[in-house]
Amino acid sequence: MSGYKTLSDDELVALLREGNHLAYSEIYNRFFYLMFVFAYKKLSDEELAKDFVQELFTKLWVKKETILENGNIAQYLYISLRSRIFDFFAHQKVQTKYIDSLKDFASTNIVEYTDHLIREKQLLEYIEVQIKSLPKKMREVFEMSRKQYLSNKEIAEELGTTESNVSHHINNAVKILRTKLGLIIAFLPL
Repeated sequence: MSGYKTLSDDELVALLREGNHLAYSEIYNRFFYLMFVFAYKKLSDEELAKDFVQELFTKLWVKKETILENGNIAQYLYISLRSRIFDFFAHQKVQTKYIDSLKDFASTNIVEYTDHLIREKQLLEYIEVQIKSLPKKMREVFEMSRKQYLSNKEIAEELGTTESNVSHHINNAVKILRTKLGLIIAFLPL
């Protein structure tokens, strides 16, 4: 192995292209630290920098046949590592935007949904207050019809009155409620 330390970069690349493991080890030993320092300066994360450099040398071995024989190996390694780091930052930027977008979407929809629930509850409470303000007999007939889901005939039998009287109470209750609720419904947001 000591004989490989005296070989030039071009000679090592030629041997690497042939699949020589010792040439690969010498290239690794020559350039690992330089590549690590370069990656660490860009990433400010020691473990990530080590991972990137290991990935770089793995790809170097896998793509050894495609490396230019008379090419500058140091330049090849720097450019490959720099490209990988740029890709990482671009991916991080996209990922951050996506996460921020999801957070914005979630917080906006939660607020809107919560607001909708509050408005719905307030409207139901208002309707209940208006029903309670109806005259006693009218309210009783209306609640039997709309809350207990009884037919006009069933209400008439239970209260000992006519179906026409029940129908009259329900119609009047609906008119009163429609009038009182008309203004509020007109101002509700869609």
